[in-house]
Amino acid sequence: MWIAVTLQAEAHKAEALSEALMDAGALSISIEDADAGTDAEKPQFGEPGHHPVGLWDHSRVIALFDADADLTVALARAAADAGFDAVPPFTLEEIAEQNWVQLTQSQFEPIRVTDRMWIVPSWHAAPDPAAINIELDPGMAFGTGSHPTTRLCLEWLCDAVQAGDTVLDYGCGSGILGIAAARLGANEVLGVDIDDKALDAARDNAARNHVALRLQHSRQPLDARFDVVVANILTNPLCVLAPLLAARVAPGGRIALSGVLETQTEQVIAAYAPFLPLRVGATHEGWARLEGGSPRQTGSQ
Repeated sequence: MWIAVTLQAEAHKAEALSEALMDAGALSISIEDADAGTDAEKPQFGEPGHHPVGLWDHSRVIALFDADADLTVALARAAADAGFDAVPPFTLEEIAEQNWVQLTQSQFEPIRVTDRMWIVPSWHAAPDPAAINIELDPGMAFGTGSHPTTRLCLEWLCDAVQAGDTVLDYGCGSGILGIAAARLGANEVLGVDIDDKALDAARDNAARNHVALRLQHSRQPLDARFDVVVANILTNPLCVLAPLLAARVAPGGRIALSGVLETQTEQVIAAYAPFLPLRVGATHEGWARLEGGSPRQTGSQ
């Protein structure tokens, strides 16, 4: 058994208190919005190119201790080290031992993308053996099929990819979009990411699903054009990458972008306007998918 100690702290002291609690013997620490679930809740979104957002004005610090820990001594020491005059108000909760693997697995069920595609964790049987079943477990890289932006891109790929297409998955994460494209009949799929661990995860997931993905780091040159381009990242990098991604769409090709909040669609559409037109193709839970294409080249008359 463990004991979870929840303490209240202002933003400027929450991080110092967290570090002091770890030094005092805590097994783990998390910081949450103490106003979560109220009108004062403050969602935080961060992305490359933006200044980091500070902690919540009213933060909740949760520390996990062994059941036999001397909490009176640990909390007093942590409060003093963090600059508090006294131990902040706190509550205690007993955490029973559980089969954490089984508990974690129970939280991830097969995900139906469309009638023809499912995302299936390795410990589950495929609900529809005749469908395209992509085996994927939660891991370090983004993309398990549960996030609205991933689903928006998967739905689009089910309509966009034709047999023999070439596909670019920019910001490939777990490789889920590239794997889906390959299973849908793409002839060649390239996954690009800035994170080496994501590339490793994509490589492992592709092997598990018996598909071939070419993978490369974003620092490497990218000159080829593709029939289908998909990028599920965030608004700021999507805008910065507009010249690059638009140029990767082959004549007559199609592009889809997600990781964009509905309130940010006009910003991204404007960034791509000098290169190709985009429109809102679909929305889901506050997120949007933008779609566009490159006109086919016509011969001279």
